[in-house]
Amino acid sequence: MKKIFWDNPYQTTLLTRVQWLNGNKALFEETIAFSFSGGQESDKVLINGMSVMDSEMIDNVIYYTLPEEHGLSVGDEVQMEIDWPRRYRLMRLHFAAELILELITRKLNLKKIGAHISEFKARIDFFYDENISSHFENLLAEYNEIIAADKPIKTDFSDFDRQRRFWEIEGFSKVPCGGTHVKSTAEVGLVSLKRVNIGSGKERIEIRLIKDII
Repeated sequence: MKKIFWDNPYQTTLLTRVQWLNGNKALFEETIAFSFSGGQESDKVLINGMSVMDSEMIDNVIYYTLPEEHGLSVGDEVQMEIDWPRRYRLMRLHFAAELILELITRKLNLKKIGAHISEFKARIDFFYDENISSHFENLLAEYNEIIAADKPIKTDFSDFDRQRRFWEIEGFSKVPCGGTHVKSTAEVGLVSLKRVNIGSGKERIEIRLIKDII
């Protein structure tokens, strides 16, 4: 299965073929629809106008769950379409979270214990026994500087056979990551940060986009 969302995360429609079927579980020759991985939520996707119910990545292959009465057969050509406004917000929030994580890790050498990227909010959880919001002013100053510099974001495979990928800002950082990303830091935009205490010795940073550009 070719994952076009890595080659071109901006592609919103695709003609592909059914490669495998088992009841309402389907495999396609190519896909533009990202499936939950690394904390990033799955795309919402239509197949010939039918809503995909669920998806799951197993051994680097994505299996999609279709409605029971999908009427498809192996070899059928189908049109795949993703919810682009949702995908674009996920791409922007994903990289905002990646950048905040990289900056806070450098500053405090914290251990990340969880992360989640949804359409309107991202979060990162850490082991930390102080109020993490005391670092927000400096953190946002560094973040905003990188955003304003409009730095290119490179993505590629570090290990094609195992489908391991990375993002890189030249001269700043190179980080393992298999999600979808925008092309430059300016595209990500500015964010707001909120601190949430999630238990003794644990802190959460919630990240929201300040401006929707779709």
